[in-house]
Amino acid sequence: MSEIAREAGALLMRHFRERVLIEYKGDADLVTIADRQSEALIRERIQAHWPSHDIMGEEQGLADTGSEYRWYVDPLDGTTNFAHGFPVFCVSMALDHKGERVAGVVYDPTRDEMFASQKGSGATLNGKPVHVSRTARLAESLVATGFPSHKRHKNPNIFFYHQLTLRSHGVRRAGSAALDLCYVACGRFDGFWEFNLNPWDTAAGVLMVQEAGGRISDFKGGNFQLSSRETLASNGLIQEEMISEFGKIFAGRGLEALPDPREYSAKL
Repeated sequence: MSEIAREAGALLMRHFRERVLIEYKGDADLVTIADRQSEALIRERIQAHWPSHDIMGEEQGLADTGSEYRWYVDPLDGTTNFAHGFPVFCVSMALDHKGERVAGVVYDPTRDEMFASQKGSGATLNGKPVHVSRTARLAESLVATGFPSHKRHKNPNIFFYHQLTLRSHGVRRAGSAALDLCYVACGRFDGFWEFNLNPWDTAAGVLMVQEAGGRISDFKGGNFQLSSRETLASNGLIQEEMISEFGKIFAGRGLEALPDPREYSAKL
């Protein structure tokens, strides 16, 4: 898996240096030739090694043959960053066996960082074991989130972003959910949440967090499902505090008002 991810990452870097043309899937979702070529390469390699396995990829979807094994492939997580020359993107691959995630890799070619995990064997970064942070309070935590590429006006995450910014050391929004999850796994972030992610966005990163000693749930603390559309990851120590904050936000309790820019301007 790591070898395939590295090969796909090298392909992405060749296109990244050339600043590829941007295309659109729908109104706002970006796609580039790099996405398509990377997925084609990964599918070709998987099929050569494991011809009976099913593959679900972001660009080509799923051809379900009923195999016990299914791959979840994001050939370029962070396409918007990639297309604009912002060096935060990765290749993400995960393998399921009978519905259970058993292995995953996430490769960041700009930093040559290979995150890898195998069920029951822990998580590694460039071959060295990694673990989640020991930060015990949300107020002392650095957390991350993401926003959808389209219909942002219908997504409530701006309220979560605002409230969690006020209750933590800060919220980062880098633009790659797979890398955000890996950063929770290796202790760079203490927590991460996002709405409406797809299975190929989360499959590898979720296993990484779990194998590094962290916790994954939906926003109410229920069991995480690839199809749940709610992803909450943390070092485990701040999970319940984040769940509590989310409950308050959903209920509209204790919401700090967004500052009025007109009032701010008038005071200058």
